Amino acid sequence: MNLIASTSTFSFFTLISRVLGYFRDILIAIFLGTSIYADAFFVAFRIPNTFRRLLSEGTFNAAFVPSYAGLIAKNKLLAQSFAKNVFNFLFIALLIIILFAEIFMHQIVFVIAPGFSDNLELVNLTTKLCRITFPFLFFVCLASFFSAILNTHNKFGFAAAIPIILNIILISSLLISKYIDLPEVEILSYAVTFAGLVQFISLIFYTKKYFKFSIEFKLYMNKKLKFFFKKLLPSVLSSGVVQINILIGTIIASFQSGAVSYLYYADRLYQITLAVAGIAVGTVILPELSKKIKLNNYKLVQDLQSRSINLCLFISLPAAAGLYVASYDIVNALFGYGSFTEASVKNTSAALKFFAIGIPAFALLKIFSSFYFARNNTQTPFYLSVIVVVINLALSIYLFRIIGFIAIPIATTISTWIIVFAYIFKFLEKDIHKFDNIFFVKIIKMFLSSTLMGIFLIYMISFLADKLIYDSSLKILYLFLIVGLSIVVYFLISILIGSIKFDRKKNIII
Repeated sequence: MNLIASTSTFSFFTLISRVLGYFRDILIAIFLGTSIYADAFFVAFRIPNTFRRLLSEGTFNAAFVPSYAGLIAKNKLLAQSFAKNVFNFLFIALLIIILFAEIFMHQIVFVIAPGFSDNLELVNLTTKLCRITFPFLFFVCLASFFSAILNTHNKFGFAAAIPIILNIILISSLLISKYIDLPEVEILSYAVTFAGLVQFISLIFYTKKYFKFSIEFKLYMNKKLKFFFKKLLPSVLSSGVVQINILIGTIIASFQSGAVSYLYYADRLYQITLAVAGIAVGTVILPELSKKIKLNNYKLVQDLQSRSINLCLFISLPAAAGLYVASYDIVNALFGYGSFTEASVKNTSAALKFFAIGIPAFALLKIFSSFYFARNNTQTPFYLSVIVVVINLALSIYLFRIIGFIAIPIATTISTWIIVFAYIFKFLEKDIHKFDNIFFVKIIKMFLSSTLMGIFLIYMISFLADKLIYDSSLKILYLFLIVGLSIVVYFLISILIGSIKFDRKKNIII
């Protein structure tokens, strides 16, 4: 398996989606800034979007792909029956959840944003927006099912491209909002649910070659289905622990005005690296790793796991360095317009700086959990994740009283690094993966390349400081120039010191 080639397909569409996502967020920053309307929308969008990330970014795959792939190898009819049962259970369960949420949304808002309780206007607005956006959860969770079908058949491109639809529709809704007699924040919320519907319908048609879509209310709970749902809940928590921690952070941050928005924008900025270094690699290796484990070929398993860790760190380490040293300039260049004030830039960049330290851990977590999921083990990641969520919650509450919203990225980063080292300890204890001397040499080289790139980045920011000020109209162009040159410098240094090598066919080896 050419890991880089396979990951590139997934990453290409993911990057397009994230770039469009940034453009979307720039428009939201211009239209809403960090006002109460922004806070209300981000809470309304956070809940269904968190579930989208939990299910679509590897978690549903972790529970579904190994079982479905195993059945395909044995009997395609059994695989089809299993998939139909899973879909119908999801369909009915999600329908009940959505109806329940719509009825009791006012009470739910007090749970997910308790800090809003002192502002009745904000509570009512958030409740209204949540009712509009929540059906997105129904469509996007079912879309994740179809994406898992495609991933099992090694069709990663379309599933990775699906989020592009969401961003295009949200961008369009903001651009045409001045022609519609509704507040921008409501138009944006309706666009979220509409985008979910379009994504769902698109995947139904694209997947029909591999899965025949039908809705049946007769449910058949057999051993395979029980085993799947037994794995699903643990995998949701263990694979989505970063998203759960961010959701916890949003709830706590609701007690500070503007904090929900600061965290949202900071979260968006590091997600592009996580999408490529963690989610893309973890999603791509899962089907292949499951097959190699079933063959009992320890050498092939070890090789694939090593390559996935190396690729993950090769991407995430320089990204962490870049976001840390240039956090203010990146936030300023991307979002520092219109209603997004200099104070908003300062607070968002402070959150981003601490999130940046955790980027390698966030990415590694996706890879490490896949090692267990491929072995049909969701219990170990589940137990580790419960501990980390508790640590994150305790740290967030304690530090929030002292330093405010900045406690959220600090607590998330610390707790995620704890779980990464816990995974490493478990790998060594259970002989799941060995870290040899070659691995440590590569890590040192990657650290060196990232450090030198960071120094170059600091120099470029200082050299073009007058071009990056808040009032500069061309600051985003200068940012892209600096980032582009920094990436080139990182690759050149990596080639010179041997972090990157080429085989006889000129394929990149990391």
